[in-house]
Amino acid sequence: MRTLGQFPAYRPRRMRATETVRSMIRETSLSVADFIYPLFVKEGEGRADQVPSMPGVYQLTVDMLPAEIDRLCDLGIRSVLLFGLPDHKDECGSEAYNPQGIVQRAVRSIKAHCPEMYVITDVCMCEYTSHGHCGKLDDAGRVINDATLEWLSAEALSHVRAGADMVAPSDMMDGRIAHIRAALDAEGYEHVPIMSYSTKYASGFYGPFRDAADSAPAFGDRRAYQMDPANASEGVREAMLDIAEGADLVMVKPALSYLDVLYRVKSETDFPTVAYNVSGEYAMVKAAAANGWIDERRVVLELLLSMKRAGADAIITYHAKDAAAWLAAEGE
Repeated sequence: MRTLGQFPAYRPRRMRATETVRSMIRETSLSVADFIYPLFVKEGEGRADQVPSMPGVYQLTVDMLPAEIDRLCDLGIRSVLLFGLPDHKDECGSEAYNPQGIVQRAVRSIKAHCPEMYVITDVCMCEYTSHGHCGKLDDAGRVINDATLEWLSAEALSHVRAGADMVAPSDMMDGRIAHIRAALDAEGYEHVPIMSYSTKYASGFYGPFRDAADSAPAFGDRRAYQMDPANASEGVREAMLDIAEGADLVMVKPALSYLDVLYRVKSETDFPTVAYNVSGEYAMVKAAAANGWIDERRVVLELLLSMKRAGADAIITYHAKDAAAWLAAEGE
């Protein structure tokens, strides 16, 4: 490899003088095709309730979905990630795998209205259990790993039967990718991909999401199954384990505080990798912008670009609608 000393006349600023010349050597690009937009669906009719801690993000009833899907299509966004808010919760999270559950009806509504919209469903139990944890509990309040796999597979199957294009297990149980893959294949759904929340940390950045999805645990926390923020190599191993079990995409969540992990997962696995730009990251930007402390457009696009630069092939982000509009304006 040559050293800079072999290029004594090189002046980098020559290639920064104008937008035209900067664009000639730009290494990373951001596109609306990179975005997956999260949607929160609730029971009822005619409701679009803004999440207080997430300005611009709404809990929608199923009848409100077609109009929202039309808005996304107009912006060029072609993929959504669904989260459900059931009216009924119990210890076994039965609404998660109810064929007439909120997510299952939402999937059918979206696919009937716009078959081209790519629908991904979050597969977890925390939104459906009365205790708010991600699986079946024992008498001591600990999540039972293997018993939970049965629930997750039933949930994934119910989503796919309703028409979901992809399922995304977010629970962090050991072995769940292999279990769900086997369940899907056994019913003839070999073509349905799994996007694994493979590298999901026990983060403080999830607070606004728990408002949006009504999924805060009733007691304790999720550190016994989500990852320790101190561990990077473990995050790579988690991704490799899920790839070995049959995952089609892996994920790093959150994104901004874990760009180093995102880079390592992508570079060390050479596998399709998704970044989740989570609720707390979104809320901080919105709050700073509302106070006039930052240029929201510039900061959002810079943050999303940093995720692409670190290795993300796709980005789940609540900024998707704004970012898509800004990118379209830049292209005009």
